[in-house]
Amino acid sequence: MSKVEEFEELRPLLFSIAYRILGSVSEAEDAVQETWLRFDGSATRPTSARAFLSAVVTRISIDVLRSARVRRESYVGPWFPEPLLSDPYEDPARSVELADSVSMAALLLLERLTPLERAVFLMREVFAFGFDDIAEAVGRSEAACRQLLVRARAHMEAGRPRFEADRRERQQLATRFFDALKDGDVDGLRDLLATDVRLVGDGGGKAPQLARALMGADKVARVMGGFFPWLIRIDVTFEPHEINGQPGAIFRDRDGKVIQIVALDVLDGRVQTIRVVLNPDKLGHVGPVGDAWAVDRELKQARRRG
Repeated sequence: MSKVEEFEELRPLLFSIAYRILGSVSEAEDAVQETWLRFDGSATRPTSARAFLSAVVTRISIDVLRSARVRRESYVGPWFPEPLLSDPYEDPARSVELADSVSMAALLLLERLTPLERAVFLMREVFAFGFDDIAEAVGRSEAACRQLLVRARAHMEAGRPRFEADRRERQQLATRFFDALKDGDVDGLRDLLATDVRLVGDGGGKAPQLARALMGADKVARVMGGFFPWLIRIDVTFEPHEINGQPGAIFRDRDGKVIQIVALDVLDGRVQTIRVVLNPDKLGHVGPVGDAWAVDRELKQARRRG
């Protein structure tokens, strides 16, 4: 097998590692590309390409994350990961761990960890690497990695998200949610929302968004049920799509350009959290990005006209 073939076979795994560390599709793709350059430039072939390449992409991602965390300190409003439409890596033996770890709730929880804790936790708990490979990847002893894992687990356990196990039930609830949203059915929405549901948006100061998070089934239902039918009137469309392994939808303007992505957390037969990603910098990998400000102006004009 050539170097190229060997690398391409492992690319899905490398991207999945990098994305979970970074929470960014574009940065994960860059990390994978840099991994290829280092692999291609190496004069020797490693005994295990999987272990070698995983270590390289992990080290690169840790370095990128350290600088990214500084930038996130000055981020305008809530920060969400870049939406992931599908995880390219599949492992039937780790399907539950892979699905849980890619959700927005889990990625936000991982933000509590240091870059090293995050890398060790993901490599061990999600991808089941041995401590020898993890130690090589993060440049620490195996004993130190075990301690990092203990600390990471302690941080993660208290807030670890749980989601609806039955995918069909979860998708059925999401279908009912988006149907009620389209129809402006406030009562129907309220019935699908958890009592303490949260609606929060990430515009990064580059798109119109809520001034602050909304909480409570009645308030969220009234706001969303009163707002989204007007989007339909100005030819905004949406297509249900799995987002980070959970139900969601992609919203497009009349030209088919992406203006926002909505992701739902579903638990116990109710929507627990609604996250709206509007920052155009986080939508480009999904497709051409529309002008959310222009849509907002048109929406306001339509509502004034009645």
